[in-house]
Amino acid sequence: MTHSIRSDTQTPYFDSGRDWRDTATRYALLPLRVFLGVTFIYAGLDKLTDSAFLSDAGSGSIGDMMRAVRDSSAIPALVDLALKNPVGFGYAIALGELAVGLGTLFGLLARLAAFGGALISLSLWLTVSWASDPYYYGNDLAYLMAWLPLVLAGASVLSIDAAIRNRRRQRSGGYR
Repeated sequence: MTHSIRSDTQTPYFDSGRDWRDTATRYALLPLRVFLGVTFIYAGLDKLTDSAFLSDAGSGSIGDMMRAVRDSSAIPALVDLALKNPVGFGYAIALGELAVGLGTLFGLLARLAAFGGALISLSLWLTVSWASDPYYYGNDLAYLMAWLPLVLAGASVLSIDAAIRNRRRQRSGGYR
């Protein structure tokens, strides 16, 4: 029995001159980008519309949550800093999540937005979910890892960044 090696190329299905594998590779991070963008927009809006969260004390408040995790966090000094103005910190987190989510979903300054998402996830992991045992029960570490491919790759398709890049390329008369 003989074995042969195929030397032909795959039939292009989508973009001119590209096969379906190239197209799938280009769009591979889009589901992750949509998920993280929508999730962070939702998280930011949820915090901004929850009057209990944006209070110094009381059930479900950012102040009580920060006081509860202070002694079990990896960096108690970070929690102490947030406790100086818990309501301001709550607004900062909520607006940060909203900005990160919108930037990621629309692909505007996508790498910077993803870096912001990674920083938010890192800070939440080191403070709020640090005491999770075993460590993989805390979701903030998984979110941190999910942000890293977007920090590295950005938003290559269906994004404002890609549209700007294509416009610059057209104006310069070629590839950049």
